[in-house]
Formats: sequence, C-alpha cells, structure tokens
Amino acid sequence: MVALTVAAFTLVTAAQAGTAYVSSEKDDALTLIDTETLAVKGTIATCKRARHVQLMPGGKQLMVACTDSNEADVIDLATGKSVKRIPLGDEPEAFDLSPDGKTIYVSNEDEGEASFIDAATGKVLKTVKVGEEPEGVKVSADGKLLYITSEVASLVHVIDTATGKVVKNVKVGKRPRRMAITPDGKELWVTSELDASATIIDTADHSVKDTIEFTVKGARSEDITPVGITMTRDGKRAFVGLGKANHVAFVDVPSRKVTGLVLVGQRAWNVALNKDESRLWVINGLSDDVTVVDVAGVKAVKSIPVGRVPYGVVIVE
Repeated sequence: MVALTVAAFTLVTAAQAGTAYVSSEKDDALTLIDTETLAVKGTIATCKRARHVQLMPGGKQLMVACTDSNEADVIDLATGKSVKRIPLGDEPEAFDLSPDGKTIYVSNEDEGEASFIDAATGKVLKTVKVGEEPEGVKVSADGKLLYITSEVASLVHVIDTATGKVVKNVKVGKRPRRMAITPDGKELWVTSELDASATIIDTADHSVKDTIEFTVKGARSEDITPVGITMTRDGKRAFVGLGKANHVAFVDVPSRKVTGLVLVGQRAWNVALNKDESRLWVINGLSDDVTVVDVAGVKAVKSIPVGRVPYGVVIVE
C-alpha cells in the first residue's frame, strides 16, 4: 500500500460522495473504493494497525483507531490528509463518539478499562474499570448511557456517562463483540462470537429479552462466530457478519428470524450499509477483501481486494 497519489486523490475529491473507506490492520492504511464502479481508487496512509473507523459528527472527518500507535487518526475527507492525532490509551480497538462529537469513548483491552477522552485536547477525562478484554463500544442516542462489552466476562457493562459509574452488568453469550441499538432506542443487540448468537437487551431495564441463534448448513457451530452488526434505518432488518462461517445473515428484527444467508469472503467481520440501504458492505478479514451484497436480491455482487487484514468500513455518500 502507498499513500494516495495525486491522480487518485483527484478522483476521490471529484466523487467524494461515493467512497468507501476500508481500514487495514497490516498495511497502516485506508483503502478507498468507488461505490459506483466498485473499483479501488487509492489509499490513505494512517497510523499503525488501523482498526475501528467512524465518521465524525458533521460528516467532514473520519476517525481511525490505531491499536499499535495507541491513538486515533483524524482524517479530513476533503483533502485526504491527517489533521490530528489523539492519544487513546493502551491497545485501543473500538470506540464511539458522544452525539456532539466532543468525547471519545474507547475500550482499552489490556487495561480492562473504558476511557473518556476529550476529542479537542486528547485529555483523559475519566477511566472506568470494566471486565477483562473490553471490546465493543456503543453510546445511546441521547448520550446518557455507554455500553461496553467484556469478552472474557461475557458481560455488557452499562455506564452512566455523566458519573462514569457502572449502573448494571448484563450477562450475555460467550465473547460478546459488537452492538447495535434499534432506531427507536428500545433494544440493544449484542453479538457473541463464541456462542453463535446475538442477545437482545431491553434498554428500559437492561433485561435480556431474547436470543437469536445462528446456523449455517455445513458449518460447525464453533465456526459460526458473529461479530459485526448493523440495522436499517426503519429498524426492520439487521445484518450480522458470521465470522469464520464466511456468511452474512439477514435478520427480520420484529420476528427475530434469520431470513437469508449470503456467502461472502473468509471471516466475515464488520458490516455497513450504503445510504439508500441497497447494498451491504462486508469486511472479510482473512481473504483480504470486501464483499458487496445486493440487499434486495440477497446475493453477493462483487468481492474487492483491499489491504491485508481489513477491519472496518465507512461509506460516504
């Protein structure tokens, strides 16, 4: 991987509204894909071991968590250049931003902590002790609650953002990874990598409402390792990357039923929908590619080679 060339960058700025940004753990870079042609159009160099990537409030900048650099890289989308580096503590992997973008909430795996970081100054505002190997990070829409998954403890920690206190620990499946909140804010869906399942939590009292178990014909249960999850804006469908089962699951949210499975690349990791929700982008961590799925047709359209060990994707349209 190389830094973005002048020619490639011209293409990026001319078609900024149609670019997928894919982070790569082994290449310290973001791969840029044209969402119309599905062709790679350049790369942007970033910090070491780029993992979770997220659009910042306002939609003009992208934040990338770099585990081996212990920092976040803030990239200006208009120029394709890094404008700021923010310390995130030891071994940051996943993060979320407060609704106003002023606070970064990050999981620090080795420390067993969640850190609250001032996005403007990089100052650590507070740290919260959680279970071992914290992973997923999700903030409620009103910014009042923070959810952190602990892989070892098989817990979701519910944290009051104002006080930094853990208000509840919710037992879920083995090795919980990522989360999604339904658009109405009433449910938190949590994937459990070693349970081939997703746990549904009622956000009113943080009780477990239901569990969805995933099966794939011909795959052993231990190879069905759900991680990434996203939902449609109307809250009717969820999409879950099933890890080593090399499939993505389509789930009807009201009925809790899996309505379709699509074969993608190796170790289907994180997932994201484009703006009109016609295509699902699936990151395949072991085949070093991204599979684009036609949502209406429930079928793969194309797999696009990207950097080594791709991790996350953000689509800007």
